[in-house]
Amino acid sequence: MKKKGYWIIGGVAVVLIGGGIFANSFMNSYLGNNVEIESVTSSGTAADATAQAGSAAGADELNGAWTVSDESKVYWSITTSRETVNFVNEAVEGNWTVDLSNPAAMRGQGTVAMANLDSGNAQRDEHLQQGDFFDVATHPEAKFEATSFSALPEEWTEGEKVPVELTGTMTVKGIEKEVSFASEAVYSGGQLLLSGTTTVTFQDFGLTNPHSVVLDTENDIKVQLELVLTKA
Repeated sequence: MKKKGYWIIGGVAVVLIGGGIFANSFMNSYLGNNVEIESVTSSGTAADATAQAGSAAGADELNGAWTVSDESKVYWSITTSRETVNFVNEAVEGNWTVDLSNPAAMRGQGTVAMANLDSGNAQRDEHLQQGDFFDVATHPEAKFEATSFSALPEEWTEGEKVPVELTGTMTVKGIEKEVSFASEAVYSGGQLLLSGTTTVTFQDFGLTNPHSVVLDTENDIKVQLELVLTKA
């Protein structure tokens, strides 16, 4: 009987150890940040323009209709007890109206196709598209409509970072939430570059915090706009 007891204890230990190894292996494959956030106002043409700053852009160059170009991205970041995981979405469309002399007349709107949310981990991305999370089949797009802009200077120096706050409505999974993006904008090479961040929560959009018994997840979700706009 004693020997049999040893076998039972040994078997339980194997199961526990094996299960722990499997769980750890699963977590390591399912987690991990594979996306680095790139700011349009701190790299590329914006940085070059800052080094060569001097020329001024006024109402003729800046006022009017602008279109969100293909280089634009939206990032979503979730922080767990192990790391911050970033998701990038490059399927961004939208348009903006700029009127530097009348901020009340300025507007901006954009949409992202949620099926294109990418963290570099197909298993994780597929899970986020399911009904218990973003429910992409029913709500294929998320959108933001900016209805209020802080005052802006009527003349911009090429490459200069201009602070701007955007306030409007974000819609995710069919649920609307008023948000404000703390942002900076740059006029560079005939383009408007805008980088802005805001923080929402899982509960804001009826989402369930994906924490588990072995991993805690903060309730906050960071959303970051990295937009490149060209004049229509």
